[in-house]
Amino acid sequence: MDFGSECQPLIDSLAQGGPVRLVVYDVLGREVAVLVDEVQPAGAHDVAFDGTSLPSGAYVYRLRTAEGQFSRTMLLAK
Repeated sequence: MDFGSECQPLIDSLAQGGPVRLVVYDVLGREVAVLVDEVQPAGAHDVAFDGTSLPSGAYVYRLRTAEGQFSRTMLLAK
């Protein structure tokens, strides 16, 4: 996934509602943004990531829900 520095959507779809936490980390594992940390209903959700204050580079975003968790790498290009 490659993002410019403007706001970009991170899209997820939840089969069931519940607590959701979506966090962005730099390559050193430091938390740089918490995008969602609340209960969400089931269904599709658009979450904007604004990387204008971050340097270009690789970042990891981690999505945790009641259904499980996954992490993906993204590139921020300015």
